[in-house]
Amino acid sequence: MTAWSSFSGDEVAALTQGASFFADPGERDCPACGQRRLRAYFTTPANAKRPTLVSYVWCGACDRFVGTRAKHPEGLIFSDPLATLPPGERRDLERSLTGFLAHLDALWDAGALPQTFSCA
Repeated sequence: MTAWSSFSGDEVAALTQGASFFADPGERDCPACGQRRLRAYFTTPANAKRPTLVSYVWCGACDRFVGTRAKHPEGLIFSDPLATLPPGERRDLERSLTGFLAHLDALWDAGALPQTFSCA
């Protein structure tokens, strides 16, 4: 399995440029390596005390990633192919960043990702 590393500060800043993943959820060019393998996944943690949105953005070509937590935008609704997993299976999957990102990549390659987004 791959050893993942974080995007640099400048690369993270570059990720915020252009259309948001909510408006254009497809793959993008990676700010680190330039390959069109930059992907994103969003989820809402079940145990959060406030409306929280967790995002994972990663590049399957150069194995860089960033994860963030933010306030869940009011009215944002999105598909989640992991929502049907039993809680224990989901926890096991999320225990390993390497395994989790590999699973998300497999979902992407199978067509279950990218997610779809809408506003209520």
